[in-house]
Amino acid sequence: MSFKRFLRLVAIAGSLIALLVACQPQTVEVTRVVEVASEPETVTVVETRVVEVEGETVIEEVEVVLTATPAPDPQGGDLVESSFADINTLNPVIGSDTASSRAYNLMFVGMTNLDPFSGSIVPQLAESWEVSEDGLTYTFHLREDVTWSDGTPLTANDVAFTYDAINTDSVSSPRRSSFPSVDSWQAVDDYTFEVTFSDVDCTFLANIGGQGIIPAHVYDNDPENIAESEENLAPSVVSGPFMFREWVPDDHTTLDANPNYYLGQPNLDSWTVRVYADQSAELAALLANEVDLTTNGVGPQFVSVIEGEIASGKAMDISKFFNNGNVFIGYNLANPENPQNGWEDLDGDGAYTAGEPPLPQDPHPVLSDNEVRRAIAYSIDYTGIINKVAFGQGGPTLGNTWPSIEWAYNNEIEPYAQDLERAAQILADAGWTAGSATNDAGVAILEKDGQPLSFSLMTNAGNETRENIGILMKDVLEDLGFDIQLEFIEFGTVVQNLLGQTYDAVIIGFTGGPPEPDDSSQFSYLNDEVGAGFNFVSYYNETVESNLNEGKAVPGCSEADRAPYYQENQAIMFDEVPYSWLYVPLSNSVWWTDVGNIQPNTWAPYFNVEQWYLAP
Repeated sequence: MSFKRFLRLVAIAGSLIALLVACQPQTVEVTRVVEVASEPETVTVVETRVVEVEGETVIEEVEVVLTATPAPDPQGGDLVESSFADINTLNPVIGSDTASSRAYNLMFVGMTNLDPFSGSIVPQLAESWEVSEDGLTYTFHLREDVTWSDGTPLTANDVAFTYDAINTDSVSSPRRSSFPSVDSWQAVDDYTFEVTFSDVDCTFLANIGGQGIIPAHVYDNDPENIAESEENLAPSVVSGPFMFREWVPDDHTTLDANPNYYLGQPNLDSWTVRVYADQSAELAALLANEVDLTTNGVGPQFVSVIEGEIASGKAMDISKFFNNGNVFIGYNLANPENPQNGWEDLDGDGAYTAGEPPLPQDPHPVLSDNEVRRAIAYSIDYTGIINKVAFGQGGPTLGNTWPSIEWAYNNEIEPYAQDLERAAQILADAGWTAGSATNDAGVAILEKDGQPLSFSLMTNAGNETRENIGILMKDVLEDLGFDIQLEFIEFGTVVQNLLGQTYDAVIIGFTGGPPEPDDSSQFSYLNDEVGAGFNFVSYYNETVESNLNEGKAVPGCSEADRAPYYQENQAIMFDEVPYSWLYVPLSNSVWWTDVGNIQPNTWAPYFNVEQWYLAP
């Protein structure tokens, strides 16, 4: 929010000697009353003074430019943010959810960051880097002024250790899929780190550059110590602006300012994220000023309430921008009673090894049928979900690539539109016929070869928007002859079920990613890993797999040359429906105006968190 602070400067010079001394002009008393705005910080005023012209003393008016010295930001204060999801881990190597990443990203710094307003990759721990002429070697030069919170220098050895940890079987890191073309990595010296690839990888910096680096010395330089470490929920040594104080499950996480942060100790004394049962409780806490801000917690149904409070004079502000993510229904294409990794484990080591082929999955009894998923796609009222369930706080999307990545987005795809007759016909043509049992709507449940058209649909309890989407989907699908069991469960359990692949379908969203269209982590068979992989729908398509590999290996990494691979994938997956992409949400950040220097944005909302303050 832009506002002006006015500073009244009154400068009164005392009466001085009223005689000329050594040919100097007479000095007279001058009184100035100047209003100086913080935007801009300079102001031109007219000042009267006495000068000597050709031996005579005269009075003239001259313009003087005054620069206001800005007051320092207030120090101290305990900032409280709200959330309706609790953390699962505070280790950036194994974390995969939004609630956890919000906290550990404040404690662990990555090699690179994203420019908050353009999404471009910018230096962070790595102050510079070079790419070899053949594109196969990246050499990073680390800052030499960064230390861990215990005073130990952060070096290239910590970066190498972090990469080792991601690729250690016992750690089960979801980031592992970002390394298929990486041959090796090494700490060349204390502040030089080198990565070598077998093939060009245009996605490397976007996908792994911002990975939080963890301290090797805390784990005795052995990644095998990570999986069961207490550090995962109570890190003792950090590099970011805040360091761990406490985590009280289902209540709050509190971090204290790190006095050794390389950009300077934060203005705030502490940062707390407090967990609320649902979005209604979160809104009540915000309006009561029990919390200072929410970065993405205001449900779309409450935006008009907030705007009304602001219009009536409440000292709050709101920022709205399209998120770098989407909301979707994900369908498990594999049997949840028999979760399997997506590759054939030829060497028996339990982990993907280069060259191991995809493994045909034991199919889901209902959702492996592409025609069932297409019928669901035609049953969805996309416009109604955006306008009525999301209260207009979202925009349409045509698949897996975010519209914000304009160069790779395929906007020529014909969108699905609700057509219940077509949905019913698709099911009939696929052989689904009415059985003897009925669903909650009193409609005969369709069946095929003795299998009822039945599945569970889960989402995280407390997210009222997603809950309402689930209720809407149950109503419309049961009218078509589906049997839907809704499951509203705690977010951590949702994540556990997703990664464990022990679910049928889910309403969820991705957010916070880089402006990079490569989504191998979600749709490559290499990341169909039970317990860790983000391809939790067990999707595999040979052409999509090939395009993912080709799209990131384009020599020179030209956007124009890479775009066709992703645009074709978008069209294929839009037709095969591993997800039903519902909309791109507007992110609604709300804060009380005593929170200073906050700059909400799409790509890096906490980029200047060390500068935030609470006005006294």
